[in-house]
Amino acid sequence: MKLIWKLLRKHISVFELAVFFVANLIGMAVILAGVQIYSDFSPMLTGDKPIVGSDYMVISRPIERVGNDTPKITAEEIEALRNEEFVENLGVFASSQYRVDGGIDFKGRKLSTMMFFESVPDEFIDVDSDDWTFEEGDDIIPIIIPRNYLNLYNFGFSQTQGLPSITEDMIKRVELTIRLSGNGYTDYYKGYVVGFSDRLNTILVPMSFMTWANDYYSADKSDGATRLILKVQNPSAPEIEEYLQEYGYVAEDKPAESGKALFLLRVFVAVIVGIGAVFSLLSIIILTLSIYLLLQKNVSKLENLVLVGYKPSYVAMPYNLMTMILNISIYLISIVIVSYLQGYYMEHIGQLLGVTSEASPATSIVAGLVLTAVITLFNFFIIHRKIAEISRKRC
Repeated sequence: MKLIWKLLRKHISVFELAVFFVANLIGMAVILAGVQIYSDFSPMLTGDKPIVGSDYMVISRPIERVGNDTPKITAEEIEALRNEEFVENLGVFASSQYRVDGGIDFKGRKLSTMMFFESVPDEFIDVDSDDWTFEEGDDIIPIIIPRNYLNLYNFGFSQTQGLPSITEDMIKRVELTIRLSGNGYTDYYKGYVVGFSDRLNTILVPMSFMTWANDYYSADKSDGATRLILKVQNPSAPEIEEYLQEYGYVAEDKPAESGKALFLLRVFVAVIVGIGAVFSLLSIIILTLSIYLLLQKNVSKLENLVLVGYKPSYVAMPYNLMTMILNISIYLISIVIVSYLQGYYMEHIGQLLGVTSEASPATSIVAGLVLTAVITLFNFFIIHRKIAEISRKRC
């Protein structure tokens, strides 16, 4: 083979091989980087402990006409929804079925208003407070309000009325006078805001209190639920939207955080891999043309080698070896580049999120091996096809 190589290497263009090497290196590195980025970030969005976390969506029946009858969701419908694959957990809203009046003593002025309470199971609440408890006989009701209520006051109402802004700590220290009435009973309780919710846009009280209060203050027991809260991995999934439309549910307008993040990640990776694929395709075209040109320049030598008894596969061996060395070199350099890039962005992500990660470039290593094998086999095919064509013509 050493003699054959001496005969054939004369017309090899170093410039053409260099162009192929650089183009394929860029393409390979970009493709493997995209695959590795997706492999590293996808578990952070959809794994057991996602950085964005699962999303929660609140659904209900649409109100189609004016009246006192709020559309209900039956127990059978709740159970059917609970059994859907996209539902990780499901909770039922419980609403106050009694009259609620709230008052506050503000600078010597007593202000009061009608209110309402709702409850959901504790696992759906995004506020962690040791005061979120109630037992029958307690005279204190813990309350969670939406954080946007406070923002509306501070950045809207207080600005137009010349009132002072208030902080969350100030709100938590305020004692509310809660008057509950119904079923022939009227009682007064103290109410304290124990936290602010970014997830639920309603005034929440513990489910233990709601169950007891509805039983005690309400003579009419309501059947069915009016609203449900669902824990899902990706609220923007097509199957969820199709299910809601099919069964007549409407969802509150809440950003699907993990769904949007995962969608953007997929688009980002698709763009990266697409760019890498273009570079790789161009490099393969360049190499194919170079091989054809090189073989064409050496056609007389190749014909003579075949005539003196060399097999086409043996004649093709120097070209196969050359392309294999190039492709393996490109693969190894690409892995080094991707590993360095991975260490860089994982370090910064760890600092940003306050977590440590032991990410491995295994995904890019495997993907690179597969891609290198495919490209190399394609190169072998082109070389053998051309040499076989020359051999047939000479024979």
